[in-house]
This record gives sequence, C-alpha cells and structure tokens, in this order.
Amino acid sequence: MSTEAAVAADPTTTNWAEARSRVYEAGRSAAPPPVELPVAEVDGQTLAEPLTNLTDLPAFPTSSVDGWAVRGTGPWRLVGRVLAGSTPPPLPEEGTAVEIATGAMLPDGATGVLRVEESTRTADGLVAGTLRSAPEWRAAGEEAQAGEELLPAGTPVDPGVIGLAASCGYDTLRVRRAPRAALIIFGDELLTVGRPGAGRVRDSLGPAVPAWLRRYGCEITSADVVGPVADTLEAHVEALRQGLATADLVCTTGGTMHGPVDHLHPALRELGAGYVVNTVAVRPGFPMLLARVTGPDGRVRFVAGLPGNPQSAIVAIVSLVAPLLAGLRGRVMPELPRVTLAEPVPGRGDHTHLALVRVDPATNTATPVRHVGSAMLRGLAGAAGFAVIAPGTQGEPGDQVPVVPLPLLPGERPQRGV
Repeated sequence: MSTEAAVAADPTTTNWAEARSRVYEAGRSAAPPPVELPVAEVDGQTLAEPLTNLTDLPAFPTSSVDGWAVRGTGPWRLVGRVLAGSTPPPLPEEGTAVEIATGAMLPDGATGVLRVEESTRTADGLVAGTLRSAPEWRAAGEEAQAGEELLPAGTPVDPGVIGLAASCGYDTLRVRRAPRAALIIFGDELLTVGRPGAGRVRDSLGPAVPAWLRRYGCEITSADVVGPVADTLEAHVEALRQGLATADLVCTTGGTMHGPVDHLHPALRELGAGYVVNTVAVRPGFPMLLARVTGPDGRVRFVAGLPGNPQSAIVAIVSLVAPLLAGLRGRVMPELPRVTLAEPVPGRGDHTHLALVRVDPATNTATPVRHVGSAMLRGLAGAAGFAVIAPGTQGEPGDQVPVVPLPLLPGERPQRGV
C-alpha cells in the first residue's frame, strides 16, 4: 500500500455533524467508475446517470379497454379487429369501427373507444352504444415525452425503477455497484460459540455487523468475516492487508483506543493509512475512526474502526459508515427526518448525544428506550433510531430533533416508526 499522510498518534476529535460530512465527501471522491449491466441485474445498485426516456411513453396511442375503436357517430359498421402487438390500418370512413383489445394500437382516424360491456349489436350487425365523455385510450407521450428526464443520477434502483427503464426500451443501465465490505473482529476475550462466562464474552458484532452493512447496501458474505484475530500487531496488519486486497471497506471491531493490546492505530501506520476522521465527539461511540488506504493500483479503500462495545459500534456505523457508503454509491447524503420528543433526553456536554428511541408513527413522537449502555444491545433491539441531541443542549418534551433511522432492507417497512 502506498503511503498517504501518516496516521497521527494523538487523535483529533471531530464534531459529529462535521464527521458525517467529511466521510461522505471522502466516499464521493473515491467512488468507483460506473459499470453497464443488463436491466435484470441492477436491483440494489445506483443510477450513475439520469434515466432519460428513449421514446414517447406510451410510444403510440393505445386502447385502455376491450371494446370498439370507432370513427364518427354510431351505430358503426365493423370492418376488422386490432390485437395488441399489431399495427392497424386507418379506419376508412365515418361510421366504421374495429374490435380492439386493451393495449392495442389505436388506428388512425379513430375518434373514440366504446367499451365492450357498454355496447350492443343491432339486428343488421352494426355496433351501437354511447361513448363516455372521457377518452378510453392513452395518448402517445401521456406518461412521458421522448428525451424527458425521469429519474436523476444517484437514484437507488429497485424493482419499480427496473420496470420503468424496461418500459422505456432500456436493455442495460449504467450504475454504480454496491461496495464490497469485509469485517475483522479483534479481541482475544471473545467467544464465537456458546454462552459467555469465566472472563470471556460472546462476540455479538461478528454476526450482526454484516447484516447492518447489507442494509446499507454493501456486499458481504460469511467468508468476508475474519476473527477473532490474535492481539498482536503482526496479526492485525496481516488481517487488514488481506481484507483491503478484496474489499472497498474493511470494518474492524475493538482496538480503537491506545491500550497495550489496541493495535489498530499502529497497524494503520504500518499500512500507510491516513485518517479521514479520528475520534468523533459523540456519545456513545467513543472512540471511532475512518482511515483511507491507497492500494498499489491507485484505488482508495477505507478502514472503519468500530469500538468494541456493541452499541458504540452501531453508533459508529450510523455515524461514519452510512454516509461513507452513500458517497461511494453516488447517492445524496441522507437527510435526517425530525421527531418530537415525548420525554426528556439528557445532553452529553460538548458531545452530540445519539439517544435510542422508539417512534410512534401516528404522532411522530419519540420516546427514549431503556438499557442503552454502550455495551448493551437490549435497547437497540427495540428502537427505531437515534435521536440527535446537539452539543451543549438537552432534549425537552415537545422539542423537535433530528433522528437517525436504523436501516431497513429494500422493501421492508418500519415496524417502530421513522
């Protein structure tokens, strides 16, 4: 790995809002180039350029119902049939009609479409009925005009976007791929199976962090999770080197302090890393970091140092990893919704306080949850997100404050508000 500005031994604490902005811009500047993929393979990716209509949508006038395309006033003489997928000849004269199917192209000269269920046949074989006042067909370009921008670059691709692109005639789309992530678990005290006890604690982040990362749009498999890694500098350097060889983002858990077995900072120096953010003025979540490493291919990768305490690690994910990934994917920085506090929430002095809350979707009010120590996960399991209490303030009932929602998988609906 080539050397950037070497990581400093002493951390420089960054304001929480500034940290989010800084890592987002770092992600944007390091976003990989777009790729061209078939429309059937772009679910979960991000549009790299605006989706522009290739033709009028619909491309030609189409019947909205099964019935009769007619010319002039009735009753009408039947002169043919039009099915979807064919190009009909014009209606030849006043008083003529063709049978038409839903979605079929309207023949030139047609002045109306009569619903089949609102029509009758006369004794001499003519079609009779009363046309509705509203047209029963879709005009060419009714949904969108050729060349019209339908969606901007940076739009997340979901099945609705895929269907729209296909309807416009796209076979492929230029997208930004989901980043590849890896996770390294530090800590000799961790158990990966069984019950905690006798000085050993069960690793909760190894199973949980990949799920969080997938919800933020990363690709990560069980093979991308390594550890617990031995508490030596050599083992830390090797694990990071291997992770950075394949991943755009390597998350680590633990080792973000400067204690006798905290080797993350020395390992980053060994790899020639440079800090984007080194510690953030937020509680819980101390200390967290994001470092940048330039590989031999010139491409930038990132290391997110998550604290070892479980809730603090999740705070680091929502604070640093989420905006970084938004930048890497070419998406806009997520705007934080606001909620009304139903109960007091204490401040944390000069630090931003991210307080776990439930949110009542009917009233958009937030209530703090219990069991929210930095090492606890019980409160997190019942929360909708983190209420943001600004430095030097405290939350009072009735205050409107930003909230960082916990991420959902595509298609999931929030169960606890936000």
